[in-house]
Amino acid sequence: MKKTISLEDFRDEFFNHGRGNQFSWNGLEALYNYLEEINSNYELDVIGLCCEFTEYKDLNEIKNDYEYIETEEDLYNTTSVIKVKNGGYIIQNY
Repeated sequence: MKKTISLEDFRDEFFNHGRGNQFSWNGLEALYNYLEEINSNYELDVIGLCCEFTEYKDLNEIKNDYEYIETEEDLYNTTSVIKVKNGGYIIQNY
């Protein structure tokens, strides 16, 4: 049995699993849209998403975690990247 959820439901699931601070409000919207785009039949796994993706406020913050990332192009050539409205990034951890 499958249930289609809205963006609000998606956000609520993160709070219900104690992961409300894992992503920003805009970050959750970007992640929701990304998942809808790549697989509209995605089975929601909040904990899995929290392990698989990390939100960063800017490229400099990413550079602190990944020394070999110098430019946005480097980032896009290395992993999946989701742009967030506030200028931040959600990247697939690698």
